[in-house]
Amino acid sequence: MPDIAESLRDAARRNGMTQARLADAAGVSPRTLTHVFSGQEDYRVSTLMALANRLGLELVLLPKGAGAGLAVGEPAGPPVRSVINEALEAAQARRDAATRTSGR
Repeated sequence: MPDIAESLRDAARRNGMTQARLADAAGVSPRTLTHVFSGQEDYRVSTLMALANRLGLELVLLPKGAGAGLAVGEPAGPPVRSVINEALEAAQARRDAATRTSGR
């Protein structure tokens, strides 16, 4: 619960949401939000989902250990390089090489 509370508080800060505004937008009472943010109280899954939704977060269930490599708050990159990423990098490398050659 404390980790979830911390993630929610961080997301609220990043989104510039006050507790009052978040509680209103998520349809929960300010008291309920205070309990959730404390990390000490038990609350309904529907409350968590409503808060996450208003903060631009998504509730995801993973097999145990599957998320161990993901740092909280950091967007995960694609698991494999895409054809588009490779083409963009190759085009940038050609532009860089042309710039170096023409600059000499």
